[in-house]
Amino acid sequence: RLQRAGVRPNQVSMLGVVFAALSAVCLILAGRSADGARVALLVVAAAAMPLRLLCNMLDGMLAVEGGLMSPSGELYNELPDRLADLLILVGAGYAIPGIPWGPQLGWAAATTALLTAYVRTLGAAAGASHHFVGPMAKPRRMHVLIAACLLSAVETAVGWQESWVLVFALVLIIAGGVVTILRRLRRIVADLEAA
Repeated sequence: RLQRAGVRPNQVSMLGVVFAALSAVCLILAGRSADGARVALLVVAAAAMPLRLLCNMLDGMLAVEGGLMSPSGELYNELPDRLADLLILVGAGYAIPGIPWGPQLGWAAATTALLTAYVRTLGAAAGASHHFVGPMAKPRRMHVLIAACLLSAVETAVGWQESWVLVFALVLIIAGGVVTILRRLRRIVADLEAA
């Protein structure tokens, strides 16, 4: 249907960034809000994240199955994804009220996410296969954050002031990201040594 409507894969990729930005803005505002407003913002942030993932899936389907690949398609496939990760994960750090190091946690999670993608693309540029192994690949990061936003909304609804669920989620994303980087590096080295 998207193909028949004239939608291009690169447009879908950019729409994913719009959903990520919506999620990030809601997360940042949630960090400055309380009670019902915070709950609503966290729920909207959580709802925007799977829409970002959907765009990421549909752009590839349009390009490959719809025969709409373009010379700049790879750039539009990768860069918007990295920007979306950055926006959402940093926003999650700013959504943590009452903990002064929350933003640093968000930035650390974003850095780890960017490094997982960097290692994969660096390996491919060096001649290895693209390795998408986890445990904390992009879909899993988003699943963890969606759950954390919804549980944090529950935390807020019952009157807890700090958002330890978001803290735990970001720590989990960082730790899982480090494991993911190491697993990808091991596979890339094996590919390159076997060549």
